[in-house]
Formats: sequence, structure tokens, C-alpha cells
Amino acid sequence: MKLTLAESRLLKEPINIISELVSEVNIKVDKNKVELIAMDPANVVMVIFKLLSSAFVEYEVKDEKVISLSLDNLNQVFRRIKPSDTLILELDEDKNRLKIKLRGNTHRTFNLSLLHLEDREHKVPELEFPLRIETNSVIFENAIEDASIVADSVGFIVDKNKFIVKSQGNISDANIELATDEETDISIDSDDKISAKYSVEYLKKIIKGGKLADRVKIQFNKDYPLKVEYNLMDKLGLTFILAPRVSND
Repeated sequence: MKLTLAESRLLKEPINIISELVSEVNIKVDKNKVELIAMDPANVVMVIFKLLSSAFVEYEVKDEKVISLSLDNLNQVFRRIKPSDTLILELDEDKNRLKIKLRGNTHRTFNLSLLHLEDREHKVPELEFPLRIETNSVIFENAIEDASIVADSVGFIVDKNKFIVKSQGNISDANIELATDEETDISIDSDDKISAKYSVEYLKKIIKGGKLADRVKIQFNKDYPLKVEYNLMDKLGLTFILAPRVSND
């Protein structure tokens, strides 16, 4: 196995984001893609990451491989990547390690020992949603950041052609409203108002996906999981599925 990635941020940034949610993962590499599916230890959020073979300048994979790694260790190496570096990954099965080469003004090589994790295959749930919101990633990020200063949970509401992000604390509240315009598209298959509540702590980690893509797709339903997707055409997809926050109100 030899993978050469000229645009190293396509792997560096997702691993940095995912490492805030999970520490050890199985990464599956086949002839078409590099794929990671994992749950956080609290089983609150699932993350699905795919980096397509078309994103690489060199992609040599004969047979499907599963690579078990500590994301903390991988992240330490990836932090040393410079924007101009080419990233090369090679699997050394004899020594049970992943060889990481950084090629730029200097040539650097790191060897990471692989872990022996049980094959915990996470099945991505089949979810159906009555609505879809597509907007600018920065707009969504700002809405979550605004709401986060008030409370530790955020309400998502879609009412006709409006998407409302709302939070309420003991003595203050925040209300951010997005309407359909040139930046935001809202599609809904119901005449009813739909609302759900989600954890700010997890949402603030999820919105970092905006570093990868200018657009974000958001889907949810009443007291139902939230699905947030960041995609780069023919390169990668980063998806989060977040459990709803049950209200005691």
C-alpha cells in the first residue's frame, strides 16, 4: 500500500477534527477510498469520513486493509505537516507500523506502531428526514457560536421557509434566524413546525468541518438524530450523526 497526497490538508484537517471525538480508530483502505467510521465513547455522535482515491496523486492498494491507529499519535505527526508538504503513507506489515513521509523542503519520515483493536464495525443508521438545509459553512458556524454563549444545548427549528437556531439560559436567550436566500436553501416536506435540541459541546466540534468545505448540509427531525455533512466533490466527505438532547421541560 502506498498513498501519495499532494493536498495534505484533506487528511490532516479531518483527522484533527475527528481526534476531538475519538482516540482510537480502525481505518479501512480499499481500492476506491480511505474510510473511517467511529462512535465517541459516550455513544452520542457517529463520524463517517471518506477520502476518495481520486483525491490522491498516487493510490496503490491491491487488497483491502484495516489500519488500527491512535489518533492522538497520528495527530502529533500531522501537526508537523507544512502546507506545501506532500504526504506519503505506506503500510509496513512486517513491522506492523504505518510509515508517514513528509516531502517538502526537507524529507521527514515517521513510523507509527499499529494497534490491535477488535474489529468494531459500526453500522451507519438509515435515517429519513422531512427537511434539508444547505447553507454556507461560516453562517452555520456563527449561528452555533452565537447560541453557545447562552446555554449548553441548542434548539433547531424549521418553520416554513425559516431555520431558527435558538438557545435559552436562566437569565438570557439567543435567537438566530436563517431564511431562504442566495446563501441558504431550505426544503421541507411538512407544513408543521419541526424542532429538536442538541448538545452545544458536540456541535462546536462538528462545525469545525467548515474548514474543509464552503457548504454544509443539515438534516433533522423532531427529537431525532441530527445529520451534518461537509463534502468536497470527487475528494472527500465528512458526516456527523448526533443524538438529540432530551428536554426535561
